[in-house]
Amino acid sequence: MHLLAEAFIAELPHYYRGKVRDNYDLADGRRIIIASDRLSAFDRNLAVIPDKGRVLTQTARYWFEKTADICPNHVLSYPDPNVVIGKRLDILPVEIVVRAYLAGSTGTSLLTLYKKGARHLYGLHLPDGLRDNEILPHPVITPTSKAFDGGHDEPLSPSDILESKLLTAAQWETVSAYALALFARGQALAAERGLILVDTKYEFGVDEAGTIILADEIHTPDSSRYWIAGSYPARFEQGQRPESFDKDFVRAWVSERCDPYHDEIPPIPADLIEATAGVYRHAFESITGMPLAPISPDTDILERIRSNLAAYFP
Repeated sequence: MHLLAEAFIAELPHYYRGKVRDNYDLADGRRIIIASDRLSAFDRNLAVIPDKGRVLTQTARYWFEKTADICPNHVLSYPDPNVVIGKRLDILPVEIVVRAYLAGSTGTSLLTLYKKGARHLYGLHLPDGLRDNEILPHPVITPTSKAFDGGHDEPLSPSDILESKLLTAAQWETVSAYALALFARGQALAAERGLILVDTKYEFGVDEAGTIILADEIHTPDSSRYWIAGSYPARFEQGQRPESFDKDFVRAWVSERCDPYHDEIPPIPADLIEATAGVYRHAFESITGMPLAPISPDTDILERIRSNLAAYFP
């Protein structure tokens, strides 16, 4: 009851289940987006983490409000702690990933590809001799294809994007400028909280007028990597993994035990799940500077959401 593994509500129309969010499209052009407690990595769901959906929704709310002057976003209202009502968009088929460090563990991360010997990637050239988790000279955009229906994201270069007509030249220029400006704002505000915003992904869509609008989420523990600024220099010099509170917490555990893209995922221990829940709660409070209100373990989250969305039932 106090976990939200899925949010299927039969009374709502046009259901679509994403990796983490359950979505419903209303006839008037609005979309109901419910953040579940599913944890997704390596293009699959790994576990259900208490409070995760609420943390994602409320963290994204903080950042949408802090960046509304940079670019328009899809948010219309928040009827429930796990729910955002947004403007329905046609999502652009390119995911914009901004990175400030040589980091990551997924198949498309700079560090993974660099350690395999790649030096020319995403339209960039990286020199030899870079170390794990080293800061780059400046933030870079490493776009990937936007995988739908459970497919794999694939690295893209700007020339790939334009030659394949995934975006027009004007769209690529706009989303690139938005992404770098959003990331700069995120880095600055994170630094005030003693954090390093290492990398993040942005998804953009277009409305009926063709206006490019920021969608999905922004600077959450799922879409972004944060490190603790105070301990980073010493840990980097010692070759240690930086302190973080993103989903590398579980990714690392899984990666140490199997090939997560091909093998069966071993059962994740209950204590790791609860520790991960604590990481998400701590992340919200560290990022936003606000306390996360407790909820009773007897709360039926899905019933609460149903009640708060009753006005949207046909």
